[in-house]
Amino acid sequence: MNTTTDFLGHPKGLFVCFATEMWERFSYYGMRALLIFYLTQHWEFTDSASYLIYAAYTSLVYITPVFGGILADQILGSKKAVTYGAVLLVLGHTGMAIESNVQIFYISLALIVAGVGFLKPNISTMVGSLYKEGDPRRDSGFTIFYMGINIGAFSASLLCGWLGQTFGWSYGFGAAGIGMLLGLLIFLWGQKYLEGLAEPPSEKYSQITYGFSYEKWAYISGLAMALVSWFLVQNQQVVQNLLSGFGAIFIAAWLLYALFKCPPQERDRLIAVGVLILFSLIFWALFEQAGSSLNILTDRGVDRTVFGYEVPASMFQSLNAGFIFTIAPLFAMLWISLSKRGMEPSTPIKFAMGLIFVGLGFLVLVFGMQSSSGIQTGLIWIVLIYLLHTIGELCLSPVGLSSVTKLSPQRIVGFMMGMWFFASAAGNFVAGKIAQATSSGEAGLVGETFSISQKVAFIDVYTSVGLISIGCGLFLMIITPILKKLMHGAS
Repeated sequence: MNTTTDFLGHPKGLFVCFATEMWERFSYYGMRALLIFYLTQHWEFTDSASYLIYAAYTSLVYITPVFGGILADQILGSKKAVTYGAVLLVLGHTGMAIESNVQIFYISLALIVAGVGFLKPNISTMVGSLYKEGDPRRDSGFTIFYMGINIGAFSASLLCGWLGQTFGWSYGFGAAGIGMLLGLLIFLWGQKYLEGLAEPPSEKYSQITYGFSYEKWAYISGLAMALVSWFLVQNQQVVQNLLSGFGAIFIAAWLLYALFKCPPQERDRLIAVGVLILFSLIFWALFEQAGSSLNILTDRGVDRTVFGYEVPASMFQSLNAGFIFTIAPLFAMLWISLSKRGMEPSTPIKFAMGLIFVGLGFLVLVFGMQSSSGIQTGLIWIVLIYLLHTIGELCLSPVGLSSVTKLSPQRIVGFMMGMWFFASAAGNFVAGKIAQATSSGEAGLVGETFSISQKVAFIDVYTSVGLISIGCGLFLMIITPILKKLMHGAS
């Protein structure tokens, strides 16, 4: 262990990455908490149109890291990629604070999409590179790093949400932009602590082709990514068509490779992980109602008064991160305790539990809405749905990426990881389509009151998706013995 570069038992570079990612997540979740309200209340889009814009945006956020990761691996290296991504994010969040032009708004969203694409995958790669293979501090380091994500998400929803809905949109979005600028400055200051581990992979980045170096072509590719995102976020049907087309290609490639290119054990494991990825799509389609339809319901249909103060609806987005702080350590201890007794649930069972808890969250909220005497629902029911959904997330999300790396043949693990993130992107878009069903034809303009028809629409949709989610979870439990057999001991 090199004590000259260590702090609290870890490389100092870890804390640089921690702070950078914390502020990046602060900016992202601060903007996310306000986005659906900005669309419906400032730009006066209908609920239905707003849900699709939101869905297209969040889908693209999950797709672009694939391209940003490739450009970093082949040309830029993690340090340059993260720096470039942070610059794009600062520009995007700054643009969000300008309320006068809808095209500036769309361009800002596109810059944020491209910025996340460069920063998100490569900051995690950088953390991993700080530890040598077999270093026992690695898992602890990633735990510290991921705590930064939740600190950023929790504080952003409270601060940016409060500023945006109390003093004006530019204050909330501006705070998100300032947060990202702080992250960029910290990263630039702390690069000396990265120990030269995030440099470009070769001299290729300085080679000239068609008048530009590979490095400049990579930056141009980032701008092209933003330009494509600017077009797609305004043309949601194209996003849907692309997701459908590429989804069919992914599934066909996965099946053909499993059936014709793999020996029996690899084939079985590949089929098992493909099934789990499919169920993850269902989970994210329901879980991601939080930023769209559930946010709208909280704003219009929930009594948010606490001790005489009406809490802004966007601030409730902090509940998920807050519950992760408090519950995740308990889950970690639970799994360890059950493992020692030989009782830890298998990966498919954990996935099934995730789906069941997310379904229960919707049904509990529906019960609260139906039992409320007036049109407004009590605050406790919103708190409970976030609690149950967070429990579901902790059952499914932490084991998802691990199952992909464990079950996929090493020669195509990158492809299968792409399938995992593609399923997340598709799930986010499906979430927008589900949210549309709650709009009940309502315009959702400024000053609109919550109507009986809207409440009925929410109850009907949330009842349906709750039952479907629980049904999918129970079905997954039923087929778990088959999946465990296909996994050949890697469950």
